Amino acid sequence: QVQLVESGGGLVQPGGSLTLSCVASGNIFSIAAMDWYRQAPGKERELVAASQRNGVTNYAAFVKGRFTISRDDAKNTVYLQMNNLKPEDTAVYYCNFFVGWVNVNLRRWDDYWGQGTQVTVSS
Repeated sequence: QVQLVESGGGLVQPGGSLTLSCVASGNIFSIAAMDWYRQAPGKERELVAASQRNGVTNYAAFVKGRFTISRDDAKNTVYLQMNNLKPEDTAVYYCNFFVGWVNVNLRRWDDYWGQGTQVTVSS
């Protein structure tokens, strides 16, 4: 099995910064996609930023220029640097990986989610 563990959430004032991290553990041989999603109360989960193994990144319009996604494949880790945070960025942030891993002697690819980390932007 594969587990994703997130860290870095918290309370920050408007205009402040936070960096989220998500690390995967398990018998992993590759991670194709490392993405960040968020879900605010009463709203659907939405994609924030996406990172492909080939270096391609994509951002939701509402975070472009403020958030940066980066990854360290040697550490099975993705980061989300969030700058100029706004109250509307308040949400639970989830990482989502598409992971290649070995189950006994079989290679397989599966989608995994982190447990979520709360980000609250408030004065």
